[in-house]
Formats: sequence, structure tokens, C-alpha cells
Amino acid sequence: METPWILREQHQRVVTLRLHRPEARNALSTPCLKQLVYQLEQADADAEVGAVVITGAARFFAAGADLRELQQQDVAAALLDRRPVLWQRLAQFSKPLLAAVNGYALGAGCELALACDIVICGESARFGLPEITLGLIPGAGGTQRLIRCVGKSRAYQMVLTGEAIDARSAQQAGLVSEVCVDALTLERSQQIAQRISQQAPLALRAAKQALKQAQEIGLSQGLQMERQQFVTLAATDDRREGIAAFFDKRTPHYTGR
Repeated sequence: METPWILREQHQRVVTLRLHRPEARNALSTPCLKQLVYQLEQADADAEVGAVVITGAARFFAAGADLRELQQQDVAAALLDRRPVLWQRLAQFSKPLLAAVNGYALGAGCELALACDIVICGESARFGLPEITLGLIPGAGGTQRLIRCVGKSRAYQMVLTGEAIDARSAQQAGLVSEVCVDALTLERSQQIAQRISQQAPLALRAAKQALKQAQEIGLSQGLQMERQQFVTLAATDDRREGIAAFFDKRTPHYTGR
């Protein structure tokens, strides 16, 4: 039986996935990453799930990739590595994805946070891409997502020195949206996820897609795509319900249609 490195719980429409490799500081080994992607894909296909929160432990969100795996890789093994496909599948998750980060989010752990839509962290959080200190570079989207997130100068400094930044610096740079006391990080993330999960599912999907595209295409293309999503939603029952509920001064009942 496979070791459960991802613990799952669900409250209302929010699923919380907890990284659970305490003996390895939650390092994202290939089997661990595979389990995480599996859980995300299950949540993506479940109409009763509106949002997902990924979290770790008090001292470590995730300490990076599994260095023992990397130590055994030569060029041929690196070319055949399954991890890029797993990261790609993770990036295709269509529902809102939050990271609740306490302690260290380093290497692949930082890249996992960067792959999430919203990052809430505790005061103890530290974010870094230390691969350069091992003769490597980030290989799961770290260079590409970080520079789009925090800007050119900060991204270059973090990647080329391998130095981590603290929670307040991460917030100032735009890597995280809120900083909490550690004891409230997960609770606050789940509160935000609950609020998000109450919105119309099709509108959430469209909004996330438009926001993701904004980081990848030009403004004129982005505006066209945003408008297409806006027009598409005009045909949905949820749009009619949302506006009707506003005028009726009641809570809308969304069906995802």
C-alpha cells in the first residue's frame, strides 16, 4: 500500500490538502508530487468542491525537491523525468488554488506556492529558490513564475544568490497577499477559500482562466479573451440567478450551469 504523503480533508466546498512527509521536511519527491496531482485532479472533477487549499507543517511548507532523487539523475534520466508532466498537470487545475504557508517554502516548495493562485503565509514563512547553491537552477517554473510575480530585480537576486526572503518582504514583492500570525494561517486561507467557493463555478473558472492568460499574453489579446469569457457567461443560468438574487436581496443559489 502506498504511503499517504498527502492528507485530505473537506469542509463544505473547500478541500484542504496537507503535505505530510515530516521525515523529509515535506520534500516533494516524485511519488509525493504524484499523489498531490492525483488529489487535485479528483477535486477538479468533483462538483462538490469549489476551492482547494494546500498546506504543510508548522516549520516547513516544503523544503524543496527530493535531493536523493536528483543525486541519482544523469542527463538521460533528466530527459525522461516524469516531474515536468506532473507539474504541467498541476498547473491545469481549473478551480481556485490557495497555499497556506508556514515556515520554509524552498525550491520546489516555493515553486508550488508560485503555482497557486493565492498565497497566505504566516510570519515564520521564508520563500527561496536555493538551487543555484547546488549547481542547479529552478526546474519547475521557478524562474518564469517568480519574475512575473515579484519583478526583474528581486527575481534575479533571489535566483542568483539562492537567498530566501521573509514573509513581509514576500508580501511587499507581491508573492503573497496576506501575512498572518502562524496559528491563523490555515484558518485564514480556508476562510478565503470558503468565500470563493460560494461564487458561481463557471464564473470562477472563467475568471481564473482570464487571470492566468494575463501573465502569458499581450494586453490586446487578453482584453479580447476576457470579453469572450464575459459574453460566454451571459448564456449561463448562474449569471441570471446572481443578478436576480441581487435584486431580490437574497443569497444566490448557483448550480454550475
